[in-house]
This record gives sequence, C-alpha cells and structure tokens, in this order.
Amino acid sequence: MTKSAKLILENGTIFSGISFGAEGETIGEVCFNTGMTGYQEILTDPSYCGQLITMTYPHIGNYGVNEEDVESNKIHAAGFIVREENVVPSNFRSTQSLGEYLRAQKIVGIQKIDTRMLTRILRDEGAMNGIISTVDLDDDSLLQKVKMTPSMDGLDLARVVTCDKSYKWSKGKHKIAAIDFGIKHNILRLLESHGCNVTIFPATASATEILNINPDGIFLSNGPGDPAAVTYGIKTVKELLGKKPIFGICLGHQILALALGAKTYKLKFGHRGCNHPVRNEATGVVEITSQNHGFAVDANSLSENMEVTHLSLNDQTIEGLKYTNLQAFSVQYHPESSPGPHDSRYLFQNFIDMMTEKEYA
Repeated sequence: MTKSAKLILENGTIFSGISFGAEGETIGEVCFNTGMTGYQEILTDPSYCGQLITMTYPHIGNYGVNEEDVESNKIHAAGFIVREENVVPSNFRSTQSLGEYLRAQKIVGIQKIDTRMLTRILRDEGAMNGIISTVDLDDDSLLQKVKMTPSMDGLDLARVVTCDKSYKWSKGKHKIAAIDFGIKHNILRLLESHGCNVTIFPATASATEILNINPDGIFLSNGPGDPAAVTYGIKTVKELLGKKPIFGICLGHQILALALGAKTYKLKFGHRGCNHPVRNEATGVVEITSQNHGFAVDANSLSENMEVTHLSLNDQTIEGLKYTNLQAFSVQYHPESSPGPHDSRYLFQNFIDMMTEKEYA
C-alpha cells in the first residue's frame, strides 16, 4: 500500500508524492546532494541536522543499509527526498532496505516527485525551508507551518548534536583532543589509523578542560548550523590558538577562521556531494572532494596571516586556509570522505607532521 505525501517549500511550490520511510511530518532546510552513493553515511552525518536532503541521483537504496557504514549513532537528517526508492536491495552486506531503516528510526521522507525540478528551484532561488507531511495534506496549513520555521542563519546546531561528556576513541602515540561539533566516525577512524590517541570533548568544553590532558594537537570537527552562532566554540579556539597545533574540518574550519577575525556567510545553496573539484594552490593538483556545508569563509575578511591553500573550482570559494604565524590549518571539505574519494587524506598526515615538527605542505 502507498500513502500520499506532500512537500511544500516556503516559496509556495507544492510537490505531491508518496510516503517514503516513516509516516508523520517534518520541517527543515531543503538541500540537495549530488552523490550517486553513500546515502547511509549522508543520513547519519551530524552536519545534516535540521535539513531535508534531496538526492539528485534518481534511484536510491539499491544496495540497502548495514550496521557498519554509519557516521554516528543515529540519523541526523530531518527528512529524506528521492525520486524513487529501490525496495529490493542487492548487496551481500545489506541487512535491511533503506525504507525499513528510515521507518525504524522514525525519519519521514517522500518519493515519486520531480527531484530535478526541486534541485533547479534550490539552485536558482537558493536553499529554503520546506515541510514533508503524510498526515496533513492541506496546502495552506502546511505553508503556514513552514513559514513559521526559522532560517538556518543564526542557528546553533552544534550544541544539539555534540556529545554529552568527553570520551576516548582510541589509543596511540599522538594525543589528540577532538572538539565534537558534530564529528563523523570516519574522522576518528583515520586519526586512529595514524596512531592517534583521541579524546573527544563536547562542543561546550573550555580551553582549560582541553589543555588539562596536555594534547599534542587539537582537532576541530565538522558540524551543522551557522558557525557564527557557535560563540562558545569560537571563544575556546581563541584561547587555544598558539598553544597546540590545530587542524579543522568543515565547521571546524569556519570556527578557526572566525576565531582569527575572519567572517563567514551563507552560501546560496551550499556544496553537498562527493564529486566537488578543489585545487590545491601549493601544488596545482585538483582533488575531487566530498563536501557538505551551507556556509563559507569570506575571502574579503582574511587577515595577512591567512593563506588560502585550497579553492573551489565550481564557485571559487575558499576551501582551505593555513595560518602563517601559527601551527594551524583547516579545510572546508571532508578529507575523510565516507562517502567520497580519498584524494585529500594526506591532510591527516600533514597534521601528524605538524605535531612532530616536520615540514608539511
């Protein structure tokens, strides 16, 4: 049996489809991801908190889901939008279908809509809030609800997804303090593979708490929401600057830049997918990267000690920064991939080299 569902955007556009996943109602910022695969990692990435994810690839769910390919302990996306669900997955690792997975975690979705049209609207008009419902199909009622929802601008969602208390992930030679603004498991796996002894701290941890373990380096994780709203994280990073080597990814990149006086702004529709070309400005090499962010660092706000190391070839936005007077660097994209190519995993070795006082690129 199929159940009717509707997606309504805040600009009034109405999409009628059928229920996909759990029944109910959910509101969030509608965005699109251009990846062909990796839907399980995408759904469980804490950086998608508060968002309704549209997959641009038409058939989703063909290899099912399993217990290993998760990036956190639950789905963080607010909802899921696809052209068509594959209800019979084919993969030896699959333990259940994508639809079953969404229903088990009570995530509302919609399918059988024109995702190409939806993506074009978001590309032309910019990311906007939307509502998916299987219980209220009245257009006026749904539009009123979505118009009452606050914009992603100014939202501090790192506090929503961070851990409650500090914990250890692995043992190793290099002692790392990782600040959890919404950290992905594959980041921790890669730090572990490089011989790191990782302690994860909540986003609200103070600089004193972090320095008390005497780390060799500090890692600033990815995460959701507006970086400028994470005022406590910016304050902590300011107090950590110059004391230990620092490596930031995604939201961590933005928070590091804000701590050093730069500004951030909201992108029109963000970068989301595992096929974004980025140029390494030092080597000229183009890396295909995995990305998920709706904000960026303003190039006009950089100080003299900030050097752009990576640049997006799609829109020329900043994708990496190095701080010439500090042991600190960061990238906007996801070098740990999962999903995505492994072109940029050398950055984790750069972090190790920085901590061991070797020359790094």
